Amino acid sequence: MKIRLFLVFVVLAAIGAGFICIRYYSYVFAKKVEGEVTGVERVTDPAAVIGGRQLTPEQIHSFAVAIRNKDGEIYTASSEDRQWAVVRKGQCAQAEFFPYPPWDFQKAGTFFGARLLKLKDCPTGTESAPAAISSPAPSITPDPARSS
Repeated sequence: MKIRLFLVFVVLAAIGAGFICIRYYSYVFAKKVEGEVTGVERVTDPAAVIGGRQLTPEQIHSFAVAIRNKDGEIYTASSEDRQWAVVRKGQCAQAEFFPYPPWDFQKAGTFFGARLLKLKDCPTGTESAPAAISSPAPSITPDPARSS
């Protein structure tokens, strides 16, 4: 009897955990990104507000955000968070990016709803991207046989 009760409890816990992971996928698998802001742009041009077209508050405060982490990888997301209005390119930020679920085939692997957690000036003298490998440019000499 105890084993049967234990198995029922395990099955119910697994079903509950599965439901939570599916229902709240974006929150469960959110990714914290810290690095230099390489771009933050309004999605809706402010001139569109004046134009007479009715826009929702979400459309007015929509931003496209790009952050480069210390490994050089750039994460991009859309956001309706008004805090992004004060962020400028070149500042350092910590943000939480929420992924679209993998069963949303058109948007799978991309992020939405970037939430700004911290904003600061980047330390001077540090680069968030890995340094480029510099090598001397090859010298190109004209081939006398090809000249006409």
